[in-house]
Amino acid sequence: MLIAADRSVVLRDLTASGLFTRTETQIVDLNIEDLQLQMTVPSAPVTSSAIIAALSPFLMWFLAATIAWFVVDRLLIRPLRQLRTTVGAYQPGELIDPVAGSDIPAQEIRALGDTFRELSQTVQLHERDLAEGLSRQTKLTREVHHRVKNNLQVIASLINFHARVAVAPGALDAYASIQRRVDALAVVHRHHYAGFEDTRGIEIRSVIGELASNIRATAPDGNAVGIMLNIEPLLVSQDAAVAVSFLITEIVELAMLASPGAQINISTQTDAAKPDSATLRISSPALGDSPEFASLYEHRYGRVIGGLVRQLRSQLHHDPLIGAFELTIAITGRT
Repeated sequence: MLIAADRSVVLRDLTASGLFTRTETQIVDLNIEDLQLQMTVPSAPVTSSAIIAALSPFLMWFLAATIAWFVVDRLLIRPLRQLRTTVGAYQPGELIDPVAGSDIPAQEIRALGDTFRELSQTVQLHERDLAEGLSRQTKLTREVHHRVKNNLQVIASLINFHARVAVAPGALDAYASIQRRVDALAVVHRHHYAGFEDTRGIEIRSVIGELASNIRATAPDGNAVGIMLNIEPLLVSQDAAVAVSFLITEIVELAMLASPGAQINISTQTDAAKPDSATLRISSPALGDSPEFASLYEHRYGRVIGGLVRQLRSQLHHDPLIGAFELTIAITGRT
């Protein structure tokens, strides 16, 4: 096409055809009467090879990302997920095998799995040692309990032997008083030994029941004490059981000496609002306000009873009108 000012002459008309047909145009000055030559020529066609060549970088990037994801998932993410699942399900005493089922885990993850396996083996050995040590300790403790029980039986036998040959006035009553206290300790120890492997506590109802039987058996001639029990099935610690047993022994003996043939009621009562405590009540007409009771309590039994109440970390309430002692004891549960 020749172009001069506002006129032009088309030498040849180039018509575009096809979707991907492109043309290139170039204008050249001829330096003749301000003539210009405009040339339009078709460019190279867009072929499939050109399209593939243009898309190849994107395809290579996608392929590289896919391979990288597969390699990372296969060598890193999947072994780490298996390791986390295995360690999360670990229980003390088991052996961790974190690379089980993994074909080609990374060397670092394999080393980490070996470390967890060694730790689990160490814990397994320690668990075994602890179990053996606990077994030995249980046997030793059981042996100690057995020896203490035998010693208490020897002491009780010696007291009975000396009581039979005692001729001094009041000696028999003194031996019986000592015997009741030894029995109180032996009863608690026997029940503690029976439930040695059960750490919930000592059942106070059976302890007080056996203690009442021993007190009746050691009561002086002509002083047939009657003991009525209304004890709930409660559990207490060994320290509380010992103190309660001695406290009941002291108060019952006080009632026996204050009024021979006294009837004594021993009961416990719980409150739903205070599930960790119970009220122990010991009542008898012999525990009422009388000269005999006041003299015995002041000169012989009061200090001992007060010490036992302090050991129980409680307060003792005495009602002299009806003859009753009440205090709160700590419990560990119910049977």
